Amino acid sequence: MTLHAGEAALTFLDDLRAALGARVSTAQADLLSHGRDEGYPDVLPPHAVVYAESEADVVATLRCAREHDVPVTPFGAGSGLEGNAVPVRGGISLDLTRMNRVLGIDAGSFLATVEPGVPYPELSRLARPHGLFFAVDPGADATLGGMAATGASGTAAVKYGTMRDNVVEMRVALLDGRVIRVGSRARKSSAGYDLLHLFVGSEGTLGVITRLTVKLHPLPARAASLQVSFPTVGDAVDAAVAVMGAGVGPQRIELVDADAIRAVNAYKGRADAEAPTLWIEVIGRDDADLRAQLDLVEELCEGSGGTVAGRAVTESEREKLWTARHHAYYALRAAYPGHANRTSDVCVPIAELPAVMEETRRLIGEAGLTAPIVGHVGDGNFHVLFHAAPDDADGWARINGVSDGMTRAALAAGGTCTGEHGVGVRKRKYLREEHGEALDVMREVKGLFDPAGLLNPGKIFE
Repeated sequence: MTLHAGEAALTFLDDLRAALGARVSTAQADLLSHGRDEGYPDVLPPHAVVYAESEADVVATLRCAREHDVPVTPFGAGSGLEGNAVPVRGGISLDLTRMNRVLGIDAGSFLATVEPGVPYPELSRLARPHGLFFAVDPGADATLGGMAATGASGTAAVKYGTMRDNVVEMRVALLDGRVIRVGSRARKSSAGYDLLHLFVGSEGTLGVITRLTVKLHPLPARAASLQVSFPTVGDAVDAAVAVMGAGVGPQRIELVDADAIRAVNAYKGRADAEAPTLWIEVIGRDDADLRAQLDLVEELCEGSGGTVAGRAVTESEREKLWTARHHAYYALRAAYPGHANRTSDVCVPIAELPAVMEETRRLIGEAGLTAPIVGHVGDGNFHVLFHAAPDDADGWARINGVSDGMTRAALAAGGTCTGEHGVGVRKRKYLREEHGEALDVMREVKGLFDPAGLLNPGKIFE
C-alpha cells in the first residue's frame, strides 16, 4: 500500500506515537537514511521510523501496523546489498539497533544470547576473555539480527558455516501479536518441525527477530596465513579446489583478482603483484602441525603455478597480510569516484567453480566492463564488483546482462542465485528458475504468517 497525507495517515502516526512516544521519528534525515542500504541505488523512504528499544516495542509496532494495514520493514545496520531492508512500499521502518544488549555468554555451552541490534564484532570482543569468538564475519559492521534475517556468512564460512549453522534459538514476534521461541539451546533436537531455519534467511517477511542465541567457538590455538599469486584466475581456483580436497581444512580461503589488487595497491599504497591472488589461513594444534599444513598448502599452490608472496604467523602479521582482501570493496569505490557500485554474488558446487567463474570472466570481457572478482572460493561463493556512472544507462544495461548471465550459469551448474547477500529486491527474478514449484510453497508459508502482506513486502517474491 501507499500511505497518503490525510486522515488515515494521521491516525496511523497518532496511534504509533501514543504507543511509542519519542521512539517514533518522521524527521527527514531519519526517513532518508532508512530508505536505502549499502548496495541498492534507489532511496525509498518510509513514512515513519520506529527505534525499538525492547521486544514490547516491536510487538506494539506490529500491532499498530496490523490495525492500520501499514507495511513494516525491519532495519539493522543497513549494510545489505540487495535492497533487503529498503521499505519499497513505505510504511514503518522498524530500526532494531537500540536493542543492542549482549544478554549472556554461556562459555561452558559455547553460546551467547543477544538482542538483534548487537554488531557481530562487539560479541566477539566480549567473548574473547572467555577464549571464544563469534565466527560469522561478513565484513560489513552488520548486526546479528540482520545477519540471521538474511542468512549471512563471510570469510570463515568454509570452516564454521553460515548463520544458518550458528543460530540455535530465537524469539520471533509475529504480526498477529504472538512472540514464539524457535529452536533450542541444546546442540541437537529432533522435536517437531525446524521452524528456526524457516525464519533464518526469511528477511523479515515472516516475523521480526527479537532475541537470538548463537554459537561461539574456541579461539584457534595456532593460526597462519599464506598469500599466493597465480598467472590466471583459473589457476588460483584450481589451487583452491586442490587445497579443499587435500584434507587441510582451511579456516579461510579467499580470492582477489588482478583488477582488485590493482585498486587496493592504489588505495592503500601497497606494491603487491597485480595478479590473481589467494589468501589461505590454516589452524593447527601446535607449531609443528601448523608448519606441516602450511608446507602442504604451499606445495599444492605451487603445483597450480602459484608463487608465495607472503607467509604470516603472528596476529599482527596476519592482519597486515590480509589487508588487500579486506579492503577490496572500499578500494573499488575509491578507484572510480562518482560511480555507483553494485556487488552481485552466486554460489556453486566447488567442482563447478572454475567453469562458472571462467564463464563470468568471459561475460565481463565481452561486455567491455572492468569488474573485479573476489570470492570465498573455499565454499564455492564469489562476488563481482560492478561500477558505472549513475546516469550511464548503457553501462548499467551491460552490468545487468553480465549479472543475469553469471547467475544463470550458476543455476545451470546446480548452484544458487545468492550465497550470502539474500534475495531482497534484485534476486527475486531468479527464484522461480532456482526453486520451481517450491516457490509456490514458500508463498503459502508467507500467507500463513502474513496474510495481509505487511511484513517487508516486495522482498523474496515478485
